[in-house]
Amino acid sequence: MRTVLICHAADAFDREGLAAWLASFSELAGLVVLDETPAQRHARVRREIRRVGWLRFLDVLAMRAYQRVAQAGHDRAWMDTALATLRHRHGAPPRVPELTVADVNDEAVARFLRDARADLVVARCKQLLKKRLIALPRAGCVVFHPGICPEYRNAHGCFWALARRDLGRVGMTLLKIDAGVDTGPVYGYYSYAFDERRESYVVIQYRVVLENLDALAARLGEIAAGTARPLDTRGRASGSWGQPWLTRYLGWRLAVAKADAR
Repeated sequence: MRTVLICHAADAFDREGLAAWLASFSELAGLVVLDETPAQRHARVRREIRRVGWLRFLDVLAMRAYQRVAQAGHDRAWMDTALATLRHRHGAPPRVPELTVADVNDEAVARFLRDARADLVVARCKQLLKKRLIALPRAGCVVFHPGICPEYRNAHGCFWALARRDLGRVGMTLLKIDAGVDTGPVYGYYSYAFDERRESYVVIQYRVVLENLDALAARLGEIAAGTARPLDTRGRASGSWGQPWLTRYLGWRLAVAKADAR
C-alpha cells in the first residue's frame, strides 16, 4: 500500500509522528506540506465572520486568547510527550519526496500525487480538496475527522460535543473525502477514556488519534484492499460546527463543576 500524507508545516504531530507511523505499515511515497499564506488565514477569518457574525466572532477571539494564556503550555507539554512516544515506537520519519505549497489544490500537488502513484492519501489539513484531487489516489483520500459524523461535521467536533454535553460523541471519524464538508462514507468511529477535567479539547482531538493508531492502520489497509465497507449513517442528524466560543466553553466548565458537586 503506497500512501501520501498531507499535513500543515507547523504540525509536528502529523509531519513527524504520523509520517513515521504511516511508514511503519505502508510505503510512504511522499509528504505534501501546507505552508499557508497570511491571505489564506485572513480568508478563513472572513468566512467565520460570515458564518457567525461580528459579535459571535469576538466570542471566538476571546476563546483563542484564553487558550493562549491558560491552556497552550499544557497542550505543548502533552504534544512533546506524544511525539516522544511516536518516535520511540516508530523512529524518525523516513526521507521521502516532499512538496511544500500554500494551496492543497495547486496543480503541483496533482502532479506530485500522480508521480507518487498513491493508493491512499491521508489528509490532515484544514483546506478542502477539490474533486479532481480526490480522484487521483486509487483508493481515495481519507481524513481523521475530530468529531463524530454526521452530527459533528466541520472543525472542532470534540469541542462542540463536550460543550453540548454529548459525551457519547466525543471522538474521531475515519471517513473518505467527497465533494462535501465531512459528508463522505464513514469507515469507523474511535474514542478513548478521555478526561475532560484535565485534558483540553485540543489534547482530546490529538489523543484520540494516538490511542487508536493500531486500529486505524488495520482499517486503512482494508480500505486500500477494497474490503472495507462503510457504516450506515442514514437517518441521523447532521450538523456543521465552526470555531469554539468562550461562552460555550465556560458553560461546559460550569456543567462539569456542578456534576462534581453532586
